[in-house]
Amino acid sequence: MPPAGTLTTASPSAPQSAGAPTAPAADRANAAPAPTERAVADPREAARIAEGIIDLLLPHRRASDPELSATAADFPLQLAQLADFITAGDPVRFTLPGFPCKSPNPAKVLGHLPDEGERLSLSFLNGLCEAIGTLYPPGAQMLICSDGHIFGDLIHVPDHHIDRYADELAAMIGREGLAHLATFDLRAVLGDLPHDEKRARVNARYAPSAEELREQVLIDEETLRLYRGITRFLTEDTVGFTGTRSALQRECRRRAYGVIQRSRAWGDLIAEHHPRSVRLSIHPQKAGVPKFGIRLLEAADVWTTPWHSSVLHRPDGRWELLRSEDAAKIGRLVERDGRPSHYETC
Repeated sequence: MPPAGTLTTASPSAPQSAGAPTAPAADRANAAPAPTERAVADPREAARIAEGIIDLLLPHRRASDPELSATAADFPLQLAQLADFITAGDPVRFTLPGFPCKSPNPAKVLGHLPDEGERLSLSFLNGLCEAIGTLYPPGAQMLICSDGHIFGDLIHVPDHHIDRYADELAAMIGREGLAHLATFDLRAVLGDLPHDEKRARVNARYAPSAEELREQVLIDEETLRLYRGITRFLTEDTVGFTGTRSALQRECRRRAYGVIQRSRAWGDLIAEHHPRSVRLSIHPQKAGVPKFGIRLLEAADVWTTPWHSSVLHRPDGRWELLRSEDAAKIGRLVERDGRPSHYETC
């Protein structure tokens, strides 16, 4: 059964189950207007609102083409997706694969569970949805598609650590009152099947072949950049390896292909279960592609995420993602609820 706060999925055309509760009469009388009452019929007005939403996202864009001074016009796919929601009067739905689990390298992170880095990132994403609501009253919702189990064996993180991370992430969303966020993971799709069987089923149905992926690495710059980034993370995150440096790099290059395969499979699964959504990504993206890269917190490296680092609170109020061992040299450790949370500079 999915954890509390998780959205369960069904076929888009699946009917409501028999006997499902309905809202009391008083609630229905005071309910928000139906989508058709909130629809924006004028295409020019819908386009203006869509551009405004992109403008809200642009300051937080994670770009693989930073030389481009991007404007809303550089994102025609996202503008069309947003206009579809707006003309129907529906809340905008974003899907964001990520928040898989903490890195297994203790030099980078404070532990196995979400900490201040995740809390700040989730609050930021919820705030984006709230800001969209001031521009477009039906607002926005964001589905955090936690993908740790998809490649947990390849990144050497035990499945029970991934379960605890995902459960605490959902609990954090509830505690913080982040009403625009919900979570989605393999439990929502394949229930309580063994983790290896879940991975095998998703891989068999959705993943590209190894040969296809190798060809893309050779000819596509974005895939090559992703392959190199994941290889670097795998190399940094591997602990206890007893072979040579070159042997470690060969093994990590091999595993990187598997991680990309399964990440692509997870993306296709999400698209199948949530076909009407605007796809965000925690990886740097070029303008005009189907994914909009989003930066969660400030970091010197555009590839850094809260689950690969710890967060440092600077004297000027800024929060910055750093390796835990680096943050410890310039800040003191702060605990919350008896667990390491973040570092604070004096």
